[in-house]
Amino acid sequence: MITAPHLHAMVIHFPIALLMTGFLSRLIGVFSKNIFFNKSSFYLLLLGTLGVIVAYVSGSSAGDGMTDGILQEPIELHEEAGFMTLWLAVLTSIVSIAFHTLKYEKTWLKWSSFLFYTVLVISVTRTAYLGGQLVFKHGAGIELALPDFGDQPKG
Repeated sequence: MITAPHLHAMVIHFPIALLMTGFLSRLIGVFSKNIFFNKSSFYLLLLGTLGVIVAYVSGSSAGDGMTDGILQEPIELHEEAGFMTLWLAVLTSIVSIAFHTLKYEKTWLKWSSFLFYTVLVISVTRTAYLGGQLVFKHGAGIELALPDFGDQPKG
């Protein structure tokens, strides 16, 4: 059965990959002025933002019930970082949609959009690091159980 921690672990890697790839594409597009890279970074940002929303909702469900004990502080740090990442992704997407729709071509606006994306990627990296610490340092979501061998023949 898929639980909230399982679902969170399954979906979280998509927004990380989409936003990191989109940022790399944006970086190439800013310096090369290549339309393909600029457009692809825009669409990767939008897909990554949708992924961040799903990851945040699944992460909130995964953290429910873990309010006491040794995991409380690391979970709160990860949740706060996730919340900041969520709003940075939404804000960066809104700014990018506005620039894309209104076809702003001013150099300072392109650089400000790039700056938003940079801050978003830093936030994604921090949130991912804190999530990795939860799993690999604190063992959050790890099930320590032997497999059920059931009706194995003795002998």
